Amino acid sequence: ASHGSPLGFEEIARTKEALGWPYTEPFTVPAEVTDHMSATARGEAGVAAYQARLDALKAADPARAAELERRLSGALPAGWTDALPVFEPSAKGMATRASGGKVIKAIMGALPELTGGSADLAGSNKTLHKEFGLFSRAERDGQNVHFGVREHAMAAAANGMCLHGGLRGFGATFLVFSDYMRPALRLAALMHQPQLMVFTHDSIGLGEDGPTHQPVEHLMALRAMPNYTVLRPGDANEVAECWRIAIERTDGPSGLVLTRQDVPTFDRAALGTVGDATRGAYILAEARGGAPEIILIGTGSEVTSCMEAYEALSAEGVAVRVVSMPSWEVFEAQDAAWHEQVLPTSVTRRVSVEAGTTFGWERFVPRGQGVRLGLDRFGASAPFETLYEKFGLTGAAVADAARGLLKG
Repeated sequence: ASHGSPLGFEEIARTKEALGWPYTEPFTVPAEVTDHMSATARGEAGVAAYQARLDALKAADPARAAELERRLSGALPAGWTDALPVFEPSAKGMATRASGGKVIKAIMGALPELTGGSADLAGSNKTLHKEFGLFSRAERDGQNVHFGVREHAMAAAANGMCLHGGLRGFGATFLVFSDYMRPALRLAALMHQPQLMVFTHDSIGLGEDGPTHQPVEHLMALRAMPNYTVLRPGDANEVAECWRIAIERTDGPSGLVLTRQDVPTFDRAALGTVGDATRGAYILAEARGGAPEIILIGTGSEVTSCMEAYEALSAEGVAVRVVSMPSWEVFEAQDAAWHEQVLPTSVTRRVSVEAGTTFGWERFVPRGQGVRLGLDRFGASAPFETLYEKFGLTGAAVADAARGLLKG
């Protein structure tokens, strides 16, 4: 009972008596305790010693001292975005975990404070880049960390790096294992710490590993967390743009959600693209020949399904727009004018496509005005192509849903 209720004065007095505690006044702390625990003198001495070392470094190596102060302040170096790769259009493309590996390698070179690794899945997460050193007792400036199979501790350690300052902590695992680290993710959001997490194998697209490894509810669970930013890019260039969002965010954590399977790299110049992933949602492909009659909204690998439907419907003379929405949180932070430009209120026919639970998509596709394609059940073990067909997430399924809306 004492766990949630106070003992009361009489019981407290009896407890003190039983323990031989001679103090009757409440909240009494003996002087010998405060003297022993006081950190003021030790802290002042530590600060003075630190400042002396910093002053000596400034005199001996001003550039190194300036770099230390930059990292401790959390400021980003000028021109760091120049390191971000730009990917050429490609029908075959690559998995976003693969393009993510290329992007994080570029960022680790530009930002030596970026430090972290994977929960024993580095080969799958594409986060290990040995040229930046392996952190160890002997190599303190190594940027790669072997965390081992301990997702919660990994996320907690990344929090600690951010709280200390001078380092930007990140971790990596499969999206389904975000469940194991949820308390540490929540603390990062609560403490407004810019922890970074790479979540690969983001859907039924991981295939034969089956429903135990196929995340379904996890995107929505992370989106439900206050002050957490979910980033699910649809192609390689969106990966780079989403990493930029995550790195430039300083007041909370971000999660990069990436595919196992290949996705095309889209030709924005040919599609009439308006905006990019840094706006949270943007017009990837504009309607041909006039204002859109219907809007297809996709995230991650399902943007490809939207684009396949776009080509089929456009060939039939349908004016269809494709909106890629890698981040609800970033999109909702944009102004009303951008919301109206991307998702005009006059276009009520909409189809959302995401390989996860449809819960929450009513926000962008209201009931009675559209179709929300997703996965309101657990997955299955089969090649990902088979799963997308069986669960109605292919381009053909998206096109059929659109045709049904257009017919009323």
